[in-house]
Amino acid sequence: MTTCGQAEPDLTIGIVNWNTRSDLEQALASVFSAPDAVRREVVVVDNASTDGSPEMVRRRFPAAALVVNARNVGFARAHNQTLRAGCGRHFLLLNSDAVVHPGALEALVRFLDDHPRAAGAGPRLLNPDGSLQYSCRRFPTLLMGLFRNTPLGRLFPHNRFSRGYLMADWEHRLPREVDWLSGAAICLRREALAQVGRLDEGYYMYCEDMDWCYRAHRAGWQIYYVPAAVVTHVIGRSSDLRPVGMALEFHRSMARFYRKHYARRYPVGLRGLPLLGIGLRALVILLRHELAAWQNHLRPRSRG
Repeated sequence: MTTCGQAEPDLTIGIVNWNTRSDLEQALASVFSAPDAVRREVVVVDNASTDGSPEMVRRRFPAAALVVNARNVGFARAHNQTLRAGCGRHFLLLNSDAVVHPGALEALVRFLDDHPRAAGAGPRLLNPDGSLQYSCRRFPTLLMGLFRNTPLGRLFPHNRFSRGYLMADWEHRLPREVDWLSGAAICLRREALAQVGRLDEGYYMYCEDMDWCYRAHRAGWQIYYVPAAVVTHVIGRSSDLRPVGMALEFHRSMARFYRKHYARRYPVGLRGLPLLGIGLRALVILLRHELAAWQNHLRPRSRG
């Protein structure tokens, strides 16, 4: 484990892993080989992987502090373990399926050092093909919920509610204050963590990043998108291993966020309607998966 001494690192890089050994290896290689003039430490928390991830970390990256959980405790709780273990002035929460580009670590640390009211800073995220990933977003609204990844949204794919939520209505080329940042790569200030608190472990996975940024705003802090820092993110390597379970977990997290931060805005008699919508949306996804599985079962098998 990391022990905090007098020469504290500029940055603690925390990575949570669950059965993504090859991606984790690339992520760690990018972090340790980055030429940035940043004093860094790396903490990896493995959520009971069965693919040899812990053994790979011990063998290839002995400088990384490694915590191996006996069971999968979820993303938020595991990242809180990285936060407790680290000693950095700032903390970069990094997905195991992300690769840090040269200069990214230094750009994030420098930005936070130059902007004392910034609680968090997030890089420009790219897809593996180099296209932009919408990683900074506005807080969700009820109208966004009607159009985002719904049949209505498929009828009107360019609707302003989804585009506004994704902040697709501006070029992501300059730094900008935003509502919240994707937890795939977000750099948090230690002082802000001390005031706002760590991630809410009531979220097993999903929405813990939005929740933390919401709480930071409520406490008077700012959140920034910093495109000078670049990270490539594959998206969903762990969640793809359990697509239905993770989809249901996403909706459970959205319901938690709504109950925690939005429900009191509405009359008592109407507060349950968004929760009903979230539940119906999750049910549609489950039924769609069951239908696909049934059709696949009925499909004639090749006789070779």
